[in-house]
Amino acid sequence: MQQPRDFSLYGAVDLGARQAATQRRQQAARAAEQDESGSDAPSAGVTSAYVIDATEENFNSEVVLRSRTTPVIVDLWADWCQPCKQLSPVLERLAEEAAGVWTLAKIDVEANQQVAAFFFQQLQTQSIPLVVAIVDGQLVSAFPGAIPEAQVRQWLAKVLEVAGQLGVGTGPGAIGEEAEEAIPPAYAQAQDAMQNGDLDTAASVLEKALAESPADSVAKGMLAQVNLIRRVDSYDADAARRDAAASPADVDAQARVADIELATGQAEDAFNRLLGVVGRTSGEDRDKARLRLLDLFEIFGPEDPTVKKARGRLTALLF
Repeated sequence: MQQPRDFSLYGAVDLGARQAATQRRQQAARAAEQDESGSDAPSAGVTSAYVIDATEENFNSEVVLRSRTTPVIVDLWADWCQPCKQLSPVLERLAEEAAGVWTLAKIDVEANQQVAAFFFQQLQTQSIPLVVAIVDGQLVSAFPGAIPEAQVRQWLAKVLEVAGQLGVGTGPGAIGEEAEEAIPPAYAQAQDAMQNGDLDTAASVLEKALAESPADSVAKGMLAQVNLIRRVDSYDADAARRDAAASPADVDAQARVADIELATGQAEDAFNRLLGVVGRTSGEDRDKARLRLLDLFEIFGPEDPTVKKARGRLTALLF
């Protein structure tokens, strides 16, 4: 069992890919309706309370966010992978047996290449099946290849021990017991609204949650992401980049491009852009850039290494 590592949304998910992911799901649904034949591939598209399909669109909510309250076991597979067809059914059965103590998130590497590439880079492997444990936003363990069920159970027990140490879920030895924690209703409602493209409802739910619990860091992060997506959807990306290049001192122009950079996985570039604005402005303009930067930090949380680095630079610029 390796030491837990910070697991950041940065580099894992392109928020701009959500439309493509939606199209893929629609195409898959149409294909499923037309295809009456059976298949021995892993059960793509079939979900339960304990087995879900994770995509580039819902990765933040279904894996990273969910892992704050319940360990998430990620199964990276592909239709052409024969060992995957041996391992995936075992994982699905164990997830049902665990009844919510942990959640299985299945990721089709062909349909979600950016997420897959992130895991491959983090773990320095290109092999599938690849099974990864995420607990409290941290990558705590992984194994490649199809291993016997007994070894899978041993590995899961160790993951749950780590989860217990991190204060997530029901702790060690809980396979098969009822889960004691669940995603708060407000989070689940906001997640559903985001996945349905109803960003206004998601924002409303999260704003209400924050009115009741102003220190709720998860709700803050989710709301910051919703607001980012809403802003980016309103931009003409090419025009935004032209405006920023033509007007380096225009805080709003630079902030729009920073939003676009963050939404396309370039978090460090986004942070550096706004830090540059903070460094060369003063008064109201400087404060506007600072507040936008702090808002973007919320998407990742204070422990993200990219945020820590940028926050240190921000402090140096301000003081």
